[in-house]
Amino acid sequence: VMASQCTLSALFSSQSQLEYALDDATSQQEKENLVYQYLRKLDDKEDLKIPDFEEGLEWLNTEGPLSFSRELAGKVVVLDFFTYCCINCMHILPDLHQLEKRHSVKDGLIIVGVHSAKFPNEKVLQNVRGAVLRYNITHPVVNDRDARLWHELEVACWPTVVLLGPRGNLLFSLVGEGHRERLALFTSAALQHYRDQGLLRDHLVGTKLYRDSLPSSFLSFPGKVAVDSSRKRLAIADTGHHRVLVVSSTGKLLYSVGGPGSGRKDGKLQEATFCSPQGVVIKGDIVFVADTENHLIRKIDLLEEQVSTLAGVGFQGIDKDGGAMGPQQPISSPWDLALGTSGKSKATHEDNVLWVAMAGTHQVWCLFLADGKLPQGSNFQMGTCVRFAGSGNEENRNNAYPHKAGFAQPSGLAPAPEEPWCCLYVADSESSTVRSVALKDGAVKLLVGGERDPMNLFAFGDVDGKGMDAKLQHPLGVAWAPDKSLLYVADSYNHKIKVVDPKNKQCWVVAGTGEAGDVLGPGFTESSFNEPGGLCVGEGVLFIADTNNHQLKVLDLETKTVSRFPISVEDTVDSATNFSCSFKVPKLPKSALKVNMPLLTVSPGQTVNMKLVLSLPEGTKLTKEAPSFWILSAEGNEWLLESRVATGNIQDLSQPLSISTVLPAVPDVTDASPELTLSVWVYCCLTGGGSCMMKVASFIQPLQIVTTLENGPVTVTLAHAF
Repeated sequence: VMASQCTLSALFSSQSQLEYALDDATSQQEKENLVYQYLRKLDDKEDLKIPDFEEGLEWLNTEGPLSFSRELAGKVVVLDFFTYCCINCMHILPDLHQLEKRHSVKDGLIIVGVHSAKFPNEKVLQNVRGAVLRYNITHPVVNDRDARLWHELEVACWPTVVLLGPRGNLLFSLVGEGHRERLALFTSAALQHYRDQGLLRDHLVGTKLYRDSLPSSFLSFPGKVAVDSSRKRLAIADTGHHRVLVVSSTGKLLYSVGGPGSGRKDGKLQEATFCSPQGVVIKGDIVFVADTENHLIRKIDLLEEQVSTLAGVGFQGIDKDGGAMGPQQPISSPWDLALGTSGKSKATHEDNVLWVAMAGTHQVWCLFLADGKLPQGSNFQMGTCVRFAGSGNEENRNNAYPHKAGFAQPSGLAPAPEEPWCCLYVADSESSTVRSVALKDGAVKLLVGGERDPMNLFAFGDVDGKGMDAKLQHPLGVAWAPDKSLLYVADSYNHKIKVVDPKNKQCWVVAGTGEAGDVLGPGFTESSFNEPGGLCVGEGVLFIADTNNHQLKVLDLETKTVSRFPISVEDTVDSATNFSCSFKVPKLPKSALKVNMPLLTVSPGQTVNMKLVLSLPEGTKLTKEAPSFWILSAEGNEWLLESRVATGNIQDLSQPLSISTVLPAVPDVTDASPELTLSVWVYCCLTGGGSCMMKVASFIQPLQIVTTLENGPVTVTLAHAF
């Protein structure tokens, strides 16, 4: 048991005086001198050493547990007390990433995330692992399941950042988000102060990134999914891969825009980049995207093959009113989108607004796609981005006046424009409620979940029932079924899909066991999910973004069965998924077979057909649950594939697989011995069950490029029996 030695209150008086003095300081040098003076005073105090981490805690991104008396001794330590559902905690991650870039572990700085859960689901190590991957956290993280250190230090809210000196002694604490400059000042001053005293140590701390131990998957933490039933197409936010996919209703990949790395670039489909996109809406050839961590709303025009920015300035905004034209309006963490119509005059354009779940400011906004007006509000010009409902205070407050209502991290939207509903349903994740916003007057009302106290954001659970008697746990998605007048809910932290009848406010479970898993049972309630984040209604089915299982699932509402939604990639480079050269080809295992092919003579602009013939070990079959795949690359000779990498799934080995690429018309004359590499990862299991295995082979095809050959296609056979 940790003995309490000191709490954050021990810093309150002296740090408050420092903060006031810093506010009055006029130069950077004056600010630094004030911090140095403050640190010298703290050095005289012996009672600021905090208790060590409890033994037996689960650690991520390290080779083992860390201790203030061993690995962290002689370091300036930044403790980030966070819980992974919290949008404010997500907002400070860029501040921490910036610190890590500026000061290395060898310089004397180390950041440790102390995960202190709000919801029971967040205490589970596997879920914390998922968050570490999803948010690209590379510093050490400890899963303090019972929040022992949080309670010992009397931390009060998420996020709280605590800076420690090289003896594990308290230096500063910062509560909430928006402290980037002060955090940088405190950290750099502390490093310099203790370096001058010779108290810093330059030893490294053993790291072992969790992400490096995982196999690749076609989807990574898909956040949301949307359907265009008229065109029989789906849009998928492949959030972890920072891209948006458009697929046919049968799963054929039609477009892949963005990824695999994050970025913020408009332009051609092949060049555009996103950063952890969430909400998507697809209608015809237009896909609207909530580019969440870029704090932007983007538009993908499939016909024009262009991506553009409709709203946001590329960094987190704090404005809670809006009203500027989209590209000049700062916004904060848009999480979901929905097309709708605001205003009911004859001149009103259908789908004239894009509703926005603005999780970062705890509000619902709208972006006008045509001239229009808000309920009982002013007229707005096309392109205006403005608040619709929510005061901006994080609370569970219902009110007849939309600007006096309060939300807590709204994360899912579903319009129900027809009478008698005529509202926008909102999955309000941090209050664990589903709310409605009337499209006639903006009144905000409770549908299910929560409790009467608007400040209590801990009224969560897993209970079927009516209205407030029903309990949810951090719901992230809602979808309206107009033919049945039912609202489906992704009850994310309960790992369930639920349904609400708005006529009587009854809420009950449709699918899911309540335990995180990836089981396709004989029926809905025997099947399991893992933090489903989004869903949409198709023709007789529900499409589910099963986020932590890295899959899309389909609920057939007639047969009551659950299946995985297959995404297929055509086996040619032209229609396969093409990644930029920043795509990291998975490292081959030591057991991988390397096949050096004979030299192939080709000419510029010629098509090379690779005929892949693979045979599985006797008595085995391909594993459906772990899709096999191929990757065509040209590492060191990137010009051969025009600085791109291609990949595709392997679904059937009974016939040869044909993979084609067209060589550049103008070769790189400085490259005397270019090579193409086709690598295959094959997952197979014994036909009778019992064991599964992975087989990997890499075919290296050297090329000799001459200008005297015919330009017809050339075919080479790559064959291997595992």
